[in-house]
Amino acid sequence: MKQEVLIIDDNFDIRNLVSNILKDKNYDIREAANFEQAVLEIDKKLPDLAIIDVKLDKGDKDGIDLLKKIKSMSDQVPVIVISGHANVEMAVEALKLGAYTFITKPFSAEQLLNFVNRALENINLKKENTQLENKLFHSFDLIGQSNQISKIKKMIYKLSTTDSRIMIYGPTGSGKELIARKIHKNSPRSKDPFVVLNGALLQSDNYEHELFGTESKDGSVSYGFLEKAKNGTLLIDEVSEIPLDTQAKILRVLIDQKFRRANGNKDIHVNIRIISSTSKDLKSEILMGNFREDLYHRLNVVPIEIPKLSSRLEDIPLLIKYFQKKISEINGIPEIEINTDDDLLYSYKWPGNVRELRNLVERISILSQNENKSNIGRFLHEILSKNSDDNFQETAVSLSYPLKQARENFEKNYLLNQLKKNKGNVSKTAEFIGMERSALHRKLKSLGIKGIN
Repeated sequence: MKQEVLIIDDNFDIRNLVSNILKDKNYDIREAANFEQAVLEIDKKLPDLAIIDVKLDKGDKDGIDLLKKIKSMSDQVPVIVISGHANVEMAVEALKLGAYTFITKPFSAEQLLNFVNRALENINLKKENTQLENKLFHSFDLIGQSNQISKIKKMIYKLSTTDSRIMIYGPTGSGKELIARKIHKNSPRSKDPFVVLNGALLQSDNYEHELFGTESKDGSVSYGFLEKAKNGTLLIDEVSEIPLDTQAKILRVLIDQKFRRANGNKDIHVNIRIISSTSKDLKSEILMGNFREDLYHRLNVVPIEIPKLSSRLEDIPLLIKYFQKKISEINGIPEIEINTDDDLLYSYKWPGNVRELRNLVERISILSQNENKSNIGRFLHEILSKNSDDNFQETAVSLSYPLKQARENFEKNYLLNQLKKNKGNVSKTAEFIGMERSALHRKLKSLGIKGIN
């Protein structure tokens, strides 16, 4: 597919010269002779690359203003700035504002083509990397057959056909963004942007600029998350971290379906789907005065709760086998085999949830190339042992108990893990641990262990 270059210069001879040079190399060309024409062309469709003269005949606006406009719309469009009256200050300003390079007239055809080719190669590489990252993220599925995960899968299917606002609850690493992406991918908005705003990573004094965008006195615009997600889906991750005054403005946007950019005087109408996520209990945050109750009710139309990995241990073998295969494909390495019957996998607390399990499988997959099975098991134990601070603390606490109570605590935790591992099936658990089924029932009753979901 041909790449398109927009040439902006008030000198007809320069435009014609540059145009002919690039046409000979099979580029599609658009031209603009002044600021107004350039704005029309840019608004009509962003080119793959722009070549802009700094000084444009007539009018107060110049090439630097056009550079700002293009960069406010997309960082993915390289801009080459040219000038016949160049100085160091002008070149420095252009480069600071995001120009790929600054060249002075007169220039040779070879020099121009060299810069054009390098600029497009550079941006194409960035686009490929971004597409690869998105492809890898989208390639991961929601894996599990536990009751909780089965219910979430059904909810994703139902919610994908609606535009309802969704609040996803879950601990860090449990897959909140993955679920939001799955809903978007299967929705009518799937061809439009999926944008993530992480409330925990933004500076408190910069929220409004990031959300609503800004307008400068010179007319240039910086788009905020609400406009970047136009017609698509905006995921507000860790929504509980947004300051109260900004929460009030988000609430007003949800009510009015419009907003104004910072320093702007024109209403911008909103057509996006909002999905929020949090690792906190929002009802507790409301009681503590950290979150607005009216905003909570606007965002919490359909809640989804993702369980921590330690409460769905029966999904661990499926997750491990899935990640083994995926990591092999992504990294181009042979697939290794982790023993999914290893008790340590089920007694470990998994504070990092599914993300921690995926990282573990990736690490072992890389370390275990050309290793035998016994070494794979050793790597597993070494890694989890180093991460088992919580387990160590529990052991330390148990040392303060009398023998009888410590034994009961151990038996209870052991049997709970074995039951979860066997999806609550008492017969399979009894067979695995070497007890009669009736004896196991009595033991469970004496320890106060009821049915496992």
